[in-house]
Amino acid sequence: MSTEVLIYIILSLLIGVAVAYFQYFFKVQKTGKQTILLFVLRALSVFFLLLLLINPQIKIEETENIKPKLSVLIDNSLSTSFFKEEETTSQLVNEFKSSSDLNKKFELDYFAFGKDIQIADSLTFSDSHTNVYNAVKSINSLDEDANGAMILVSDGNQTIGEDYEYVNSKQAVYPIVIGDTIKYEDIKLAQLNVNKYSYINNKFPVEALIYYDGNKSINTEYSIYKGGKKVFSRPVNLSKENNSVTITANLDSYNEGVHFYSARIGRLTNEANTRNNIKNFSVEVIDEQAKVLILTSILHPDLGALKKAIESNKQRSVVIENITTFKGSLDDYQFVIAYQPTIYFKLFFNKRKSNYLIITGTKTDWSFLNSLELGFEKSYINQSEDYGTSYNTNYLTFIQDDIGFNDFPPLKDKFGNITAKDHQSLLFQKLQGFVTDEPIFSTFEKGEQKFGVLFGEGIWKWRASSYLREKSFEDFDAFVSNVVQFLYSNKKRKRLDVKVENLYLANQSIDISALYLDNNFKFDSRASIQISITNTDTKEQKIFPFSLVSNSYRVQVEGLIPGDYSYRVSVEGQTVQKSGKFKVADFQIEEQFTNANTEKLKSLANSSNGKLFFSHQQGDLINELIQNKDYYTVQKSIEKEEGIIQWQWLLFLIVGLLAIEWFLRKYYGKI
Repeated sequence: MSTEVLIYIILSLLIGVAVAYFQYFFKVQKTGKQTILLFVLRALSVFFLLLLLINPQIKIEETENIKPKLSVLIDNSLSTSFFKEEETTSQLVNEFKSSSDLNKKFELDYFAFGKDIQIADSLTFSDSHTNVYNAVKSINSLDEDANGAMILVSDGNQTIGEDYEYVNSKQAVYPIVIGDTIKYEDIKLAQLNVNKYSYINNKFPVEALIYYDGNKSINTEYSIYKGGKKVFSRPVNLSKENNSVTITANLDSYNEGVHFYSARIGRLTNEANTRNNIKNFSVEVIDEQAKVLILTSILHPDLGALKKAIESNKQRSVVIENITTFKGSLDDYQFVIAYQPTIYFKLFFNKRKSNYLIITGTKTDWSFLNSLELGFEKSYINQSEDYGTSYNTNYLTFIQDDIGFNDFPPLKDKFGNITAKDHQSLLFQKLQGFVTDEPIFSTFEKGEQKFGVLFGEGIWKWRASSYLREKSFEDFDAFVSNVVQFLYSNKKRKRLDVKVENLYLANQSIDISALYLDNNFKFDSRASIQISITNTDTKEQKIFPFSLVSNSYRVQVEGLIPGDYSYRVSVEGQTVQKSGKFKVADFQIEEQFTNANTEKLKSLANSSNGKLFFSHQQGDLINELIQNKDYYTVQKSIEKEEGIIQWQWLLFLIVGLLAIEWFLRKYYGKI
């Protein structure tokens, strides 16, 4: 207690005495014993009331024992059940929980991990992916300054994420290997590369990488089946020294539509796991090809990025031409991109028939563009400006998910205000961190013709940024493909648009989205939409309602067994509907392994100053942790202030003293 508070308490006592003296003794000629009692009661009442207001506190120093943390990470993926290690894993966890010495030394936390990591409330061993790297990094981020270690109960087979072998872990990792540690002879289809699309009456390549793990020479056959009929086969001869081969098959595409295939490698005599011998794939055969022309008067990295993104869809080919030397016919192309137009583009805009995309930038002749009266114009100055991007969730022209537009690098264009009419903006300008109502990307529709405008150069940076974010160009290329698909298509706009893939893997979450427009082609948020999914073999039908998410309808379907399915999306009270089909392939990536990856788990243990153990060595691991002097309890002193009085009781005492004083005064006739 400080000196200042002590002085306040003494002053409070003096004030209480003074108040009581003034009431009962000041200018009072005759006093009795009852007056002294009343004086004491009043003095105490005032003193305690002031003491309640002061609320004196004292500092208390407490000592807290902080035990080292021990995080138990449990592999909750399908590979655990595939190796039939569910019971072993549960027993390991129970042993940790029941070890009194271990729990006395450590504070134990239990986590289950697959694709993500979470508190281990229960173990299902049903996650379709394993990410060991993410699990170890997450614990390090959670307990950055903690003195502790990790126990990793896993087979070490990772299906997604960065390589965990040399992950930078501040805490030591002690792996316990579950799963079969015996290496069996195995041959597998390690990878299958195939395009999603093919042209009718054409051939499409299917590239297979076959890998053999064994010590002797083997002979088998690689085949591709369609509808149970073999359409390709080739003998495969491999050995310990020559353990991989790449085979390319060129298959015919005669009929339009979606076609499903199965690639298989023949089983070996002593092969333990044949689930990795088969891969299913699909190809959509289309009866249309799109030739895209990019017209430009300058060289720029955007041109290469656009060509790569557009040609990621094999049904499209791109030709880049300089507008000043172009001698071809615009009629030979289904879609044209006018890159940073200048006065040289006058002939193109006069003759344009097909739909097109305009991309502006610092070299754009805005005086020329403004004179064309395309439905937009810009009041500009000859000074460039960087424009950030903001995604518009209310864009309704076509379905386009947010691929991280808000985090993309800014585009560069001439500074000025844009005015546009009869347009829809997918992306808005963000200037110096503030979102404006001026567009970065907009689409325009005039009668039968459609065109789009990207206000700014530097889209190549978007493609690079998307790759750094997703480790793939797929999201960005799909965005460009959506833009091209919408702009070059002359098909009548549909009120119901559904996004469904042709092929899904078993145990994979199936995400389906739908965009529904009313009769005026405006988004209708009041609709009740459902999807009916039917297994074509068993005829079992399941119905799932869509949920409204932002400005689209979405549904997540799980639990479909492998097989062929048809679907129908319908709107309640409307005749509008969309139907199609897809396939669920019997493929589990977690079942592609033949044994536990002991080597990588050992590397992880060594790089983090831990130690590898097998499931039957759990007792050795517990003893190792208990006897390890690197993990110790830390005593931490905590100083805190506590009130020396309980205000509830003090308030009750004050009321009691005042009540007694009042009754005594009443009794003695002083009121």
